[in-house]
Amino acid sequence: MKIKRKIEIAVISDVHLGSNVCNARNLLNYLNSIAPKKLILNGDIVDGWQLKNRYFPKSHLKVIKTIMNMAANGVEVIYITGNHDELFRKFSNSTIVNIRIVDKLVLDLNGKNAWFFHGDVFDVSLQNGKWLAKLGSYGYKLLTKLNRIVNWYLERIGKERFSLSDKANKNKKETTKHVTKFEKVVSDLAIENGYDYVVCGHIHQPKMVYMENKHGKTMYLNSGDWIENFTALEYQFKRWKIYHYDKDKLSPFFVEEEFEARDIKNLIAAITIVDQYEQKQEFKPNRKA
Repeated sequence: MKIKRKIEIAVISDVHLGSNVCNARNLLNYLNSIAPKKLILNGDIVDGWQLKNRYFPKSHLKVIKTIMNMAANGVEVIYITGNHDELFRKFSNSTIVNIRIVDKLVLDLNGKNAWFFHGDVFDVSLQNGKWLAKLGSYGYKLLTKLNRIVNWYLERIGKERFSLSDKANKNKKETTKHVTKFEKVVSDLAIENGYDYVVCGHIHQPKMVYMENKHGKTMYLNSGDWIENFTALEYQFKRWKIYHYDKDKLSPFFVEEEFEARDIKNLIAAITIVDQYEQKQEFKPNRKA
């Protein structure tokens, strides 16, 4: 029997299921290696921008099924919406099959306040004016709507949606500039609002560092991604750490069994939000008499 690592909180983000850059296999290995009390999905887990391409292989479906099984077995799963999975924002503050969906989250961790959010809310504000970013946690919904309006307009005129993470990744010379600006804005807002930790995703850059200004300090944390870095954040024994799959992969056990040769319709039925089929019935092909 393989033993799973017990941790209090695991945070993953920027998985981008449904895109051909997602490394679902590594993520499955990681998820099957841990037994968290809380699993926080910090945005861009499903890439809604890519769904029109109709690419969703079995390994991606199995990630969803694994997460749903964790929720069914008592793990508190919290899905924080991001820009690529903004389609879930209409379900914000509701619970679907034991998974709570929110736009942002504040937790008390052993007497310290932790502020979780994806990070896309600052895309347009960082690009067009820091005064917008200053709205911060107070104007989160307003900034979210502003981003959606700008992206809707860009699509209407035939341009790509704006994403700070995409901009940084496409222009490596600008990456440091964008990341530094992002980290400073969210850290300053966390300090201003009295948060000891601020936990983001979005920019695909894993990091854990204390940020300080004249008003105080906070710990800035970013969970990275499962496209290039294969990283997660873990909280245990009142401490945070960045889990690097490539460096720490001796810790998780590997998925040995091959994916079952199941009909794709049965697999979708097993994980869909709406239970369209009875799980007791087996799929049987039509036979001629």
